[in-house]
Amino acid sequence: MTFVQLIDCRTSRFDEMNRLLDQWVEQTKGKRTATHDIIGKDRSDASHFIEIVEFPSYEEAMRNSSLPETDRIFQEMVALCDETPTFTDLDVVRDEQLNTLAARTFFEAMGRMEPERIGDHLTDDYVDHDPSYPQPVQGVAGVREQYAGWRAAFDFTFRIDDQLAQGDQVCTRWMWTARHKGEFLGIPATGQDVAMQGMTWQRFRNGKICESHWLYDRAGLLEQLGVLGQ
Repeated sequence: MTFVQLIDCRTSRFDEMNRLLDQWVEQTKGKRTATHDIIGKDRSDASHFIEIVEFPSYEEAMRNSSLPETDRIFQEMVALCDETPTFTDLDVVRDEQLNTLAARTFFEAMGRMEPERIGDHLTDDYVDHDPSYPQPVQGVAGVREQYAGWRAAFDFTFRIDDQLAQGDQVCTRWMWTARHKGEFLGIPATGQDVAMQGMTWQRFRNGKICESHWLYDRAGLLEQLGVLGQ
C-alpha cells in the first residue's frame, strides 16, 4: 500500500532548507526509496511549509529513514526550523489521477461506441497526430471520420497495459486486438485475427482530450494481413 508522510514546518530560511533537500537527493541516489516529493507554501503565511513525501509502502519509508544521509539532513533541517516539525503518516486508501481515468474510459469505449459519440471524449479544437496521416487531423469531425474508417475495417478492443500521468498529460501503453472484417488500405476483408501494440500520449483540458500522439506497429499489422514479409 502506498505510504505518504506529511512534514509540517515553519522556517524563515527556506532557501537553505531547499539546498539541503537537493543535497539529500544527490547523496541518496541509488539508495532512497522515496518516489515523489512535493513542498507547498502556505499562501497566508510565508514561513509555513508542508512537505509531502511518497513511498511505495510504509516498509520502504522505514528503509529510507534508516539511511545515514536521511538522518543527517533531517537534523540539519530541524536546525533551520523555527519550531520542531510535525509528522503525519498516511496509508493511501484512494489514489486516482482523474485524467488517467478519462484516458482509460476513452480506450475502453473505443471499438464499442458509435462514431457519433467520440466527441464525448474530445474538446472541440482537438488535434490528432497519427504517423500514418500526412498532417494532423483537426477537430472532432475529422477524427470521427478517421475512427469510423477503423471501425468499418475491424472489430476491435483495446487492453490497457500501463499508464503514466504528469500534469495535464497521460501516456497509455496498450494492446489492440481485432478481426479484419472490412476493407483496410485497399486490402479486402480477410477475417484474420490481428493484434498490435502501441502507445498514445494525450493532453487533457477540463477532463477532455485536446491532443493525442499515436505510436503503433502499423507495419506489423500489414504483415499479419499478408501484405508485407511475403
